[in-house]
Amino acid sequence: MSTHTLDKDLDDLATSARAALVREIETSGAFDSDPAWKEAFAAVPRHLFVPYYYIGALGGYERCWGESPDPRARERWLRGAYADAPLATRLRDGELVSSSSQPSLMAMMLAELRVAEGDRVLEIGAGTGYNAALLSYRLGDDLVTTVDLYPEITEAARQHLTAAGYRPAVVTGDGARGVPERAPFDRIIATCTLSSVPRAWLTQCRPGGRILAPLATGLIALTVRDTGHAEGHFLHTPAYFVPLRGDGRPEPEPPPLGGVPRRARDDELFRFLLALSRGSLDPQEAYALWEREGMPQRERYGITVGGEHEWAWLDDPEGPYVWPLPG
Repeated sequence: MSTHTLDKDLDDLATSARAALVREIETSGAFDSDPAWKEAFAAVPRHLFVPYYYIGALGGYERCWGESPDPRARERWLRGAYADAPLATRLRDGELVSSSSQPSLMAMMLAELRVAEGDRVLEIGAGTGYNAALLSYRLGDDLVTTVDLYPEITEAARQHLTAAGYRPAVVTGDGARGVPERAPFDRIIATCTLSSVPRAWLTQCRPGGRILAPLATGLIALTVRDTGHAEGHFLHTPAYFVPLRGDGRPEPEPPPLGGVPRRARDDELFRFLLALSRGSLDPQEAYALWEREGMPQRERYGITVGGEHEWAWLDDPEGPYVWPLPG
């Protein structure tokens, strides 16, 4: 059996499971900013993009496979493909290097991208190709470009997209450098965590364009002013993605938290502030700010990119709470 030609029972299950997933996403409010995405999620079959995936098991991972000879295993695979959950899709030396994101988070990110008819979109991180398919359904193949560093990921994404009937541009390359030959773009969306905002993205994005990307366990939404300047706030939601690979920046070591009360150390919003400061704020200094400002939610924070410099801020890019970020 091929996952592209399911038997009748599984095909019926895929249809009903996809409809149930769309209802669940709608109930979560993820479509609220742009309800037109509901139609895309109802139309694009996620199972074609995850012919296998991995779930955590004792001592490592267990593979769920759409071509298993066991019909119960195939049903389990299909139900998992339509769960509102992230799916690990590619491992290298036991490390996760690619995944299919949680559908409700994908829906919220696409809605917050605020696309309009005719927009050209660049996706950083091809993954399985599912997100590119959703974009292609909404905008058309010619307006969508997706890029990934690893040839095996882009080749698999291209195969999945073809099987589902979509043909956006799939490019193998360093996402931090963008795709200049396909620029300019009206929107850039990243499905991998940044350490800082690549300047190449600003030069490839039209003035007034929007960049949406995971950074510091949050999602930053930047409006591009020109080739050297962008600014915006974080969205309210937490977001955890695999890191952008190829930018050459090592992940910083977590700072020692001695002297910080446990209630702060265990608080997700305080850890967001630490991740956002990337060492520019001492943990005790960060704790004092966090306490003084009433444990701020993510949407009170923002980032400004200006020339070769980048800084984070709370409430106001002009201060009083401003700190530089490594470029």
